[in-house]
Amino acid sequence: MASIIKRGKSYRVEISNYKHGKNKRISKTFKTKSEAQRWAMQNEIAKGNGVDLALRKDKFSDFYSNWIYLVKKNDVRSATFLNYTRTIPIVKKLFKNITLGELNDLVVQMKIDEYGETHSRKTTTELLLKIRTSLRYAYGRGLITSDFAGLIKTRGKELSKRNSALSISDFKKLRSYLLKHHEKDFYILVLLALETGARRGELLGLTNKDIFKYGISINRSISPSSSDTRLKTKRSKRNISINENVYDILKTVTEKSNGYLFSFDGFQQSAKLARLLKKLDIPKTTFHGLRDTHASFLFSNDNIRIDYISQRLGHSNLQTTMNYYLELMPEKKHLQDADALSLLDSL
Repeated sequence: MASIIKRGKSYRVEISNYKHGKNKRISKTFKTKSEAQRWAMQNEIAKGNGVDLALRKDKFSDFYSNWIYLVKKNDVRSATFLNYTRTIPIVKKLFKNITLGELNDLVVQMKIDEYGETHSRKTTTELLLKIRTSLRYAYGRGLITSDFAGLIKTRGKELSKRNSALSISDFKKLRSYLLKHHEKDFYILVLLALETGARRGELLGLTNKDIFKYGISINRSISPSSSDTRLKTKRSKRNISINENVYDILKTVTEKSNGYLFSFDGFQQSAKLARLLKKLDIPKTTFHGLRDTHASFLFSNDNIRIDYISQRLGHSNLQTTMNYYLELMPEKKHLQDADALSLLDSL
């Protein structure tokens, strides 16, 4: 087991490393305790994959933080990694001094329920998914005695969506206004979001080379929290067709000094969108709501195949599109239920 000793303003780590009956200690000094704990955990794990009862006395919140910095950092995109790090203070506040050895499904469920009392079901689920993954890693390392992660359920408030899709009439109203008023680059950006269903970051990543006759090519995504321009999934790289009049308007945009067509504007696009929608007396939504609006419009047309919609939206697989469909168009499911029952009745 590693020992951490504070010496003035620094922390010294010492780790027992028995080989051939001799204890060859390894040590290192760090400026902060968290760095010392992380290095200690990394080396303790490297010593072997067996059950380490001593490590089970560590606080779960410390383990969780170290797991993110040592394991997940190399597994995910930098923007996703940043999302993981934002959950560290939440886990520290929830679990306080609870150790790995004290964890079981009831303890973790109680903490998830506590978090769910003041947060939406979606936000609670996102936190739980990260905690579950860390618990399975802990089980694989022998730091907890059973794989109980799958027993923990999400409970939380069902809040109204901020990014609700616009109605067809409001969609037409907004699109008609933008086709007539495209003197601002931002208006063209909104028009392109409605026309393509592309994500905000994908549109901000467009350059002149990504524009072809009656279409755009999605090759990168701009993030407000990272310089990483990689796309969300492999299928996010795609070509999206646009109408001739939208293409002509898009060609009027001048490439900026950084090489991109649209200014990042401090990533305040949703705030600017809110002001535009208020001006037009259209219900408020976000930039992702424009993507939902585009998808809803396509879903409402029975002649457009769902695999085409999936490709146009850049979903990772068809199941993602199906889930998206059921969320955006629940009434269509009810209609198809009725059609299915009617067909069975006709037998």
